Amino acid sequence: MATTNATAPKGGAPKGFTGIKSGFAVIIACAVVAVCIYLFGFGHVSNFKGGDSAGIMFAIQAGPEVTLKPDGLVGTVYEGGFVVPIIWTLFFSVLALSIERFFAIRTAYGKGTLAKFVADIKAALTTGDLNKAQAICDKQRGSVANVVGATLKKYREMEANTVLTKEQKILAIQKELEEATALEMPMMQENLPIIGTIVTLGTLTGLFGTVLGMIKSFSAMSAGDGGADSSALATGISEALVNTASGIATGALAVISYNYYTNKIDRLTFSLDEVGFSIVQTFSATH
Repeated sequence: MATTNATAPKGGAPKGFTGIKSGFAVIIACAVVAVCIYLFGFGHVSNFKGGDSAGIMFAIQAGPEVTLKPDGLVGTVYEGGFVVPIIWTLFFSVLALSIERFFAIRTAYGKGTLAKFVADIKAALTTGDLNKAQAICDKQRGSVANVVGATLKKYREMEANTVLTKEQKILAIQKELEEATALEMPMMQENLPIIGTIVTLGTLTGLFGTVLGMIKSFSAMSAGDGGADSSALATGISEALVNTASGIATGALAVISYNYYTNKIDRLTFSLDEVGFSIVQTFSATH
């Protein structure tokens, strides 16, 4: 699912890892993992009181009205019900997509630091050494280097052009910068909308599970001859609290991840604007 460009992009070097194109496939894979962990891990009989062979046989003989009670936190989490694997699916999806975005945006940044790359490009432009600027781009690689490389190529073309006016040449360089940036930005922002959606969806799903748990608790309180079914009451409260905690954890991870990578992309975009402005100003001052 990761894409690797066999040919160089417009004005740049091969990009390498550019991310996972199908976020839906990641969600499906995470759903399978979440359900398996919930059923076969947290739902294993060893996590419940009477989970030995004698206890299991007793539960079977007693009928469906007798259930095993949780023996510790793992069994309590299992009591959270079907909403738990749904929230886990969202949590694992955020985790997987955050890791995917880390490698994709690191590729976009290139091999060196952006601050040093921008400073080196500006220094090369100040001396008018376009060959050195292109060599810096080839060494840096990444999205910023690709955009700068494409703009430098157009810079050379405009230098050799004897038909267009100076203003037309500057506009052509600016247009090349904008087009190259537009080609790189989708790769950097891919799958971030999914993480942004889970910021709200994770919290709402946790709230939905909380409501279901509280409904079970109130139902248990009203059952029987004026007394509460303590087992059902405990199950309802466990479901409510487990889903609340899971929803909060999922929402927190999603918002941290989304804001972190959005900030990284903003810094990269700022660097593109800074270098692009320097290229245009250099052409304007020297021609």
